[in-house]
Amino acid sequence: MTTTYDGRAVRRHAAPPLRARRDPAPVVLTLVYAGAAAVLALWWTGTATVVGADGWLLGAGRIAGLLTGYACAVLVALMARVPALERRVGSDRVARWHASAGRWTVSLLVVHAVCVLLGYAMQDHSPVVRETLNVVLHYPDMLKGTLGAAVLVAVAVVSARAVRRRVSYETWYYLHLLTYAAVFLAFFHQLSLGAQFAGNGMARAAWYLLYGGAAGLVLWYRVLAPVRLNARHRLRVESVVREAPDVHSVLIRGEHLSELGAEAGQFLRWRFLSGSLRWTSTPYSLSAAPRDDFLRITVKSAGGHSAAVAGLRPGTRVWAEGPYGALTAGRRSRRKVLLIAGGVGITPLRALFETLPARPGELTLLYRASTPEGLALWGELERIADARGARVYSAVNAPDGRRADLSADALRAVLPDIAEHDAFLCGPPGLMEQAHAALRAAGVPGRRIHHESFEL
Repeated sequence: MTTTYDGRAVRRHAAPPLRARRDPAPVVLTLVYAGAAAVLALWWTGTATVVGADGWLLGAGRIAGLLTGYACAVLVALMARVPALERRVGSDRVARWHASAGRWTVSLLVVHAVCVLLGYAMQDHSPVVRETLNVVLHYPDMLKGTLGAAVLVAVAVVSARAVRRRVSYETWYYLHLLTYAAVFLAFFHQLSLGAQFAGNGMARAAWYLLYGGAAGLVLWYRVLAPVRLNARHRLRVESVVREAPDVHSVLIRGEHLSELGAEAGQFLRWRFLSGSLRWTSTPYSLSAAPRDDFLRITVKSAGGHSAAVAGLRPGTRVWAEGPYGALTAGRRSRRKVLLIAGGVGITPLRALFETLPARPGELTLLYRASTPEGLALWGELERIADARGARVYSAVNAPDGRRADLSADALRAVLPDIAEHDAFLCGPPGLMEQAHAALRAAGVPGRRIHHESFEL
């Protein structure tokens, strides 16, 4: 039976033996830290005995500089949207790694600059300001390195949470792309002035390989793969449907969409080639099981971009990248599953509710909204529940404004055996924190609570 987007017909999925996908994050992090250790070994083997305060300052500065160069390559690799990371580790976790690596990179950069300049000033018995001008203006590739450092610091300032809230996503996004230019400028400075690379052909070759590999990942996954995807699938808007106040679904027609390998729970980055929407690529989850000829997303008007989506006309061309995300059935390790959604966070969970293999009674969805009108796709959810022998509950505010109870006791009242469940969460950060705490208090281990956030 063919799955339809209104939920009137639902394919029954058999429940195969459960085998959760192994999380590759520990292996990835081990490799990253091993690379950092190799960089420290490069300094150790290429440095003579350190003598005097100036020697210690220069040694600390060079260590920080080498680690900064290594971290820059890691930053670029994390920006490449490599499927093995985006679909297995999770896009939100990769984004957090990128943010953390960015803070470390800028911190090491500042330590490098301060220690090296102080060390040179002490060696030359020169004032720090004069020595700084001499280094910047006369050392090979230092102007490039200084410009690259300034760009990295500027990107870090714009990415700081207090500043990020005050700038538009578009401004943040395009300024963030300057990271590539900063890394490119700094690369030549590293090879020209890095004491560990002078006369060490293997070290230089390894550095070229490191940066070449990171650049290759970006070229392949952020340029060539999207071009191939969109040339192959020829995506266009089929229709736009109002689902709830300020919530609309966009049905997107394409060719050979089964080749995308998209799974329920995943998202793509969408660029609608109409008006101002063409300048922004925004992540929206699939709100129904992907089909060979159609994909569907559901969007809540929460800003200029998402509000404009409601006005898209049939036939509008669509540029997409993905699929991304790890909030899929592959994370499941128990037969019984609880899905907890809040607001438009229902979109990936609606697709999972339709497709997760389960026997009758094993699948439950809890949908939190402020009002009954805010329960987007509710009719579809009820039809899916009826067809699959699943359960769906709503949790809306009382008429006097009191919020629905989502405590551990409330969850146990709905599911007395909740500790035997896997839980999938998607919704506003406050709800996810509340639900996570309640699930832990109800006896669900943290490893069986799965969530993904699209906060930028």
